[in-house]
Amino acid sequence: MSEMHNKDKNKERSDNLFPVVGVGASAGGLEAFKRLIKAIPENAGVAYILVQHLEPSHDSMLVEILQKITSIPVLEVTNNVRVQPNRVYVIPSNKLLTANDGRLELSPRGPKGEKNMPIDVFFNSLSEVHQSHAIGVVLSGTGTDGTLGLKAIKEHGGFTFAQEPQSNAFPGMPQSAIDAEVVDFILTPEEIPLQLARISEIFRNGLESEIEEGKSAREEAFRQIIALLRVRKGNDFTYYKQTTIRRRIVRRMGLNKIENITDYLTYFRENVVEQDLLYQDLLIPVTGFFRDPKAFAALSESVFPNILKDKDEVNPLRIWIAGCSTGEEPYSIAICLSEYLRERIVDYKVQIFATDISERSIAKARTGIYSKKEMIGLSALQVEKYFTKVNGGYHVNKQIRDMCVFACHNFLKDPPFAKMSLISCRNVLIYMETFLQKRALTTFHYALNEHGYLLLGNSETTAPAAELFATYGKSEKIYTRKSVPGKFLHLTAGKTEYVSKNNGDVVKKEPGRDDFQRSADEVILAKFSPSGVVVNEEMDIVQFRGGGAGAWLEPSPGKASLNVLKMVKPGLAFELRNALHKAKMDNKPVEKKGISLVSPGKQQQLVTIEVIPLLNTIEHYYLVLFEDTMANLTGENLEGLTKEALSKELAESQRNSQLERELAQLREDIRSITEDQEAVNEELQSANEELLSGSEELQSLNEELETSKEEIQSTNEELTTLNQELLDRNEQLNIARLFAESIIATIREPIIVLDKDMRVRTANQAYYKKFKTSEEETEGKSIYQLRNGLWDIPALRSTLENSLLIDGHIADVEIKQRFEDIGERILLLNACRIASKDNDELLILLAFEDITDTRNRESGLINFSRELESKVEERTLSLKESNTLLKQSNESLEQFATIASHDLQEPLRKIRTFSALLNERHGKELMGDARELIGKINVAAQRMSGLIRDVLNFSKVLDSSVFEQVDLNVILQSVRKDFDMLIEQKKVVITQDELPVIKAVPLQMNQLFYNLLGNAIKFSRPDVTPVIHISCRMLMPDELLTHPTLNSASAYWEIIFSDNGIGIDEEFSEQIFQIFQRLNAKDRFEGTGIGLALCKKIVLNHKGEIYVHSKEGVGTEFHVLLPKE
Repeated sequence: MSEMHNKDKNKERSDNLFPVVGVGASAGGLEAFKRLIKAIPENAGVAYILVQHLEPSHDSMLVEILQKITSIPVLEVTNNVRVQPNRVYVIPSNKLLTANDGRLELSPRGPKGEKNMPIDVFFNSLSEVHQSHAIGVVLSGTGTDGTLGLKAIKEHGGFTFAQEPQSNAFPGMPQSAIDAEVVDFILTPEEIPLQLARISEIFRNGLESEIEEGKSAREEAFRQIIALLRVRKGNDFTYYKQTTIRRRIVRRMGLNKIENITDYLTYFRENVVEQDLLYQDLLIPVTGFFRDPKAFAALSESVFPNILKDKDEVNPLRIWIAGCSTGEEPYSIAICLSEYLRERIVDYKVQIFATDISERSIAKARTGIYSKKEMIGLSALQVEKYFTKVNGGYHVNKQIRDMCVFACHNFLKDPPFAKMSLISCRNVLIYMETFLQKRALTTFHYALNEHGYLLLGNSETTAPAAELFATYGKSEKIYTRKSVPGKFLHLTAGKTEYVSKNNGDVVKKEPGRDDFQRSADEVILAKFSPSGVVVNEEMDIVQFRGGGAGAWLEPSPGKASLNVLKMVKPGLAFELRNALHKAKMDNKPVEKKGISLVSPGKQQQLVTIEVIPLLNTIEHYYLVLFEDTMANLTGENLEGLTKEALSKELAESQRNSQLERELAQLREDIRSITEDQEAVNEELQSANEELLSGSEELQSLNEELETSKEEIQSTNEELTTLNQELLDRNEQLNIARLFAESIIATIREPIIVLDKDMRVRTANQAYYKKFKTSEEETEGKSIYQLRNGLWDIPALRSTLENSLLIDGHIADVEIKQRFEDIGERILLLNACRIASKDNDELLILLAFEDITDTRNRESGLINFSRELESKVEERTLSLKESNTLLKQSNESLEQFATIASHDLQEPLRKIRTFSALLNERHGKELMGDARELIGKINVAAQRMSGLIRDVLNFSKVLDSSVFEQVDLNVILQSVRKDFDMLIEQKKVVITQDELPVIKAVPLQMNQLFYNLLGNAIKFSRPDVTPVIHISCRMLMPDELLTHPTLNSASAYWEIIFSDNGIGIDEEFSEQIFQIFQRLNAKDRFEGTGIGLALCKKIVLNHKGEIYVHSKEGVGTEFHVLLPKE
């Protein structure tokens, strides 16, 4: 049953682990989406989430469009929907999309005008949740949205795609990602799903190894890959988190299109480049400037002040950044420290040692050049102050760069730095298993000064070595070093880190107490359980074995110690030291027999000591066994001898033998020491040569320091000048303070200052005068006790004790109170919290304003206002009657205009008709001048007819006054159709921006656009192709100030009709909007001089404005300002 439960659990886990593909696009995205969706195979086991830049005010039709071209379900995302394979999900408009625990969550889009990067937002969340199962695809679009998101996906072990720039019309977004080197595959939309299907298959193969661990061939392949990396690169990933390691290997398989792990092992063995690429992938270079700002704030607020107390130019501040990646972390700490110290930075010698095992990362960190995208996390002020713009990015300034020393270093096996005040190792330990975490923390404990600080990542703790560190800032992951003995074990060069000493196989369990206990038990059982102890490589006792150890060990006087050489009885120390040394050197058991020891009762004992190295342990342990050989003598040995004689004879014999052995051992020790001394001498000679070389470097450095000294001297002079300026400013501040105090003292409004207990500290003269009291009656007393509780007003108490203490200030709170001396008064209360001189005490500044007279005047004004309103109503009725009469008059005028138009049009039609008949019947009889006069009659009649029509339009233009939502794009298209023949005839080029939807009268907007577009076409130059552009923009609030006729509280659109026609003299820019005004001869351009007057009338009816900018022979711009609502 348990086996079936495990299978079900594994199946559920497998079902939930499938590739999740985020696809981002902007301009041109619809076409790219369609090409990609068409190519998706059915049942590929992949989920697609489409994120596009959508217009927030319009519903998206993307689901309906895409569903028509694929059989895969296409769904619009709803909040908290669970992601399933073989589905396509589409983001709705006006929303931001994030991934969370296998679900999709929607949130409102940011306000208009705020930078909108929905693809980066989704990709970042996708990488956090789905890790190596996340896949990012950037398709057509402009800008850089998606680049940072792809970077996050790649850092978490996922795959990244970009559309081939040549295959789309808007390559900005894909090209940005390619330039940032965060793209694994560059393919066309049709090729991407096929590659994703291969990756999905590789995922399934990789997941089988995660779910069904122990499959021999697969497990052996993974083990050999790690072993090959250890041999080729010198770093062992055995005790790194195996899930992470395997997913990175599966990622490399996907990139190389290899579906089987054994095939990848073969490829990996033979390909040096692939070995380097996998090694770089495993190093996981996730970093950035000022990651986790809260931790850096804690450094400035509490850590830096503590570690700088005893630092100066002589005692340097030493900081170690372990696992610094490409350098953003050490530079961030250097900037943070510089901002904390400011000008005092020159008073300290700062050494920041930044190390990493990746030579590539260290090389980039040393150059100190970062792209614009990598500068995220830095403020604009920090970029300006600490970086210099160069080709390709930004370069760290010399002051910050000089603080940092970069080096390739493996803190798990290389000798550590020492005397550190702060160590930062963030987001490195999380990739290691507990054993390596403990080794790293032990190393950091050794490297830190007493009470030094350790900074870890958000998901890391010191739990594996809790006895070495104390928590300082829990949320910021800051710890302090405990003053306990360290247990750092240095691994000498060439020594393998995690390999068993008996067979060289990788040990796959965490070392601890169980391994040496088990090994010790086996040995002790084999020896019939004699008494003994287990010691480590430092000779400290870690466990007592068997009974009777007290016969051979006793605590040494003075400071408590578990060192076996200090605890063992004096007669055994020499032999035990030699035995332990030999066992360590030879890694074999060593036995010392017949050691004479005098017991406390003056009894002679013969002791055997055996030292046995324990195998199958990660660290070095030794079992030390003690045996009393006197007690093991048989009866035959004792025959014919008394006990005392036997003891004496044996003791003398053993003592002589022991002395001989000690003498021989001493000679051997002297020889060994002599050889060691000769080796040391050779090393010293070599070191001396290095020192000579170093002396030359120091001499060169000294010359640089001399130059720096001159620069410092110059800087010091500048600082002296600056100091004098600061003194002057300080004097000015004192004057300003006295000035402020004088203002408070002489101000007319009563002011008092309270402490946190609401007791009066001081008050100004206006207070004492207003409320007829004195200093003796006021200062030092609670405000609620003044004048027999006169100020103990519930509203005042609530305001001071609640609103003020919470918000920090109160404004314009009215209080009504009756005073014995001055009667009932209405007071306006304002208050704020202020700091005392020493910045350590809360004070409250309370100001009173007597508004009694103001309120009385307001009451009078209200009464006056009511009377005025009554008169206004009477006047309004009168105006309404006048408006009614005026409306009737207007209607009569319009009727007259219509009748006049008809009466005038009828004679004109007859004139045109008769002139046509005359020309038709008697044209041949007429002379040349007569025919010309008939032509002029026709032309004059046509002009008169047009003039009458325009006058009628002018009089009736405001008849239609129903305002509604009007799409100006539709209006413009309708007007353009009216001019199709003329546009074709003159070859006019017309372009336009997207026009808004406004509240307006449709017919009037049609007339406005008709006149403006018609003028632009009519007044073109014959020798130039007419070009007309209609542009649109929203006016800014400050621009409205230059148009006093407009309502500054409303929003306005500016629509500009610009052309390259004959232009207008600027002096006529106002005249042209008057009725019957013409600037061109009638024989050159037709017209009545009413069109622009009509335009102005329409614009004014919409509470807008129209004006013109023009230059003769160049062109004209008509600016139309219309309200949005």
